[in-house]
Amino acid sequence: MIRTIFKLLLVAVLGCAIAAGGAYWLAHKPLAMTDGPVDFTIERGSGARAAANAIRAAGIDLDPRLFSWIARLSGKARQLKAGSYEIAEPLSTMQLLAKLTAGDVSLRELRLIEGWTFVQVRAAIDAHPDLAHDSRDMSGAEILAAIGAAEAHPEGLFFPDTYLFDLRSSDLDLYRRAYREMQQRLAVAWQQRAEGLPLETPYQALILASIVEKETGRAEEREMIAAVFVNRLKRGMRLQTDPTVIYGLGDAFDGNLRRRDLERDTPYNSYTRAGLPPTPIAMPGAASLAAALRPADTRHLYFVARGDGSSEFSHTLREHNRAVTRYQLGRRN
Repeated sequence: MIRTIFKLLLVAVLGCAIAAGGAYWLAHKPLAMTDGPVDFTIERGSGARAAANAIRAAGIDLDPRLFSWIARLSGKARQLKAGSYEIAEPLSTMQLLAKLTAGDVSLRELRLIEGWTFVQVRAAIDAHPDLAHDSRDMSGAEILAAIGAAEAHPEGLFFPDTYLFDLRSSDLDLYRRAYREMQQRLAVAWQQRAEGLPLETPYQALILASIVEKETGRAEEREMIAAVFVNRLKRGMRLQTDPTVIYGLGDAFDGNLRRRDLERDTPYNSYTRAGLPPTPIAMPGAASLAAALRPADTRHLYFVARGDGSSEFSHTLREHNRAVTRYQLGRRN
């Protein structure tokens, strides 16, 4: 009798060992998958079975029951992280579980460049293949409303930077992040502004910073260029800056700015209208924001491009006309 019980126990132990060994082998065996990287998304709130079904549907030969059983047995069934994942080579069930609980999501990136207009920003976002294009049929104003922005015009409201995002995340999330980043950067720069600036609101500072961004050929000249515009605003002089005219021309600008363009009145023509234009004309970067709110201490009222990326600054109109003759007309005095 004792021998019989012993044999039964031995058989049971061996059976458990074989079953455990088989389960271990299945849990650590690399899973077959379709050729090439496999992408899948785990939705927020998904359980182990739903996650396994999504992985299997993407092209990985995963047993949802085994995955769910291992997840529950290991206590990780409720630790799965939502997001988009990319699998480049075969993984085991255990490795997949570790990846999902670590939140090792697949990230993509998009760079927004200083000086870009909203048209350029939107083109880059619309063309990115890894974003969900929820804003494609929206106007600029509708995009602003969707991300909770109070402004009516989108120009200049998004901070130029490199943004990382989950595969197939909404483009509205990227707009929202870039908008909030600009608001935060602008708020800090506004708090640190110099005294006596002819700017009443942070939005006016953003407009001025966008002009500085478009006019700056060399980084070290930003504060000087900002000072010229600040000095002109203080004196009630027109800014007379070409980038605002070009922006106002829109699609009518063919790359060649003519005298008739300078005389054509638009809300953005700083030759025909005093003060700042009604909106920014591009995305300013952090350096241009800082320059607009802490310009150089100088009395200069004019500058002209030397042709090498740098500028010649002048205090009087006479000095400026000499610089124009020298650098723009190619004659020395």
